[in-house]
Amino acid sequence: MQLIAAVDQNWAIGKKNKLLVSIPADMKFFRETTTGKVVVMGRKTLESFPNGLPLKNRTNIVLSKQPSFAVKGAIVVHSAAQLKEALAQYDSDDVFVIGGESVYRMLLPECDTAHITKIDYAYEADAYFPNLDMDPEWEIAADSEEQTYFDLEYRFLKYRRK
Repeated sequence: MQLIAAVDQNWAIGKKNKLLVSIPADMKFFRETTTGKVVVMGRKTLESFPNGLPLKNRTNIVLSKQPSFAVKGAIVVHSAAQLKEALAQYDSDDVFVIGGESVYRMLLPECDTAHITKIDYAYEADAYFPNLDMDPEWEIAADSEEQTYFDLEYRFLKYRRK
């Protein structure tokens, strides 16, 4: 399995169920990387999308503790066991964990690749991604040139489990 996220200098990913910043090149990378694949997310991440609808041209799997939660166009599971069962139907290389914080933390041990857009700025945030730079199990496998969006500098990094 793979993870994909945009993080700031402190590995923050969001505030009040919204992304910290929207960088067009990052959105394009996300779209190109996940289209035609399986995306796994929590309910709040789904609700943060336009109109709370699943992402087009992807298999959307949503984890929700609410037993009655259902959404058209997505597979909804209510436990880690149900999620594992649902994911067993897919090639793990085609599965991307897309958030939020609790889903990233839960599935990080199952993942071997993380696509991280690292933004050189510290935002006010309330949701964080685990810091892979401090985790001895992970190493940077690829690093892009520094990119700029207005006054923001960022890089596309690919981490691999050692």
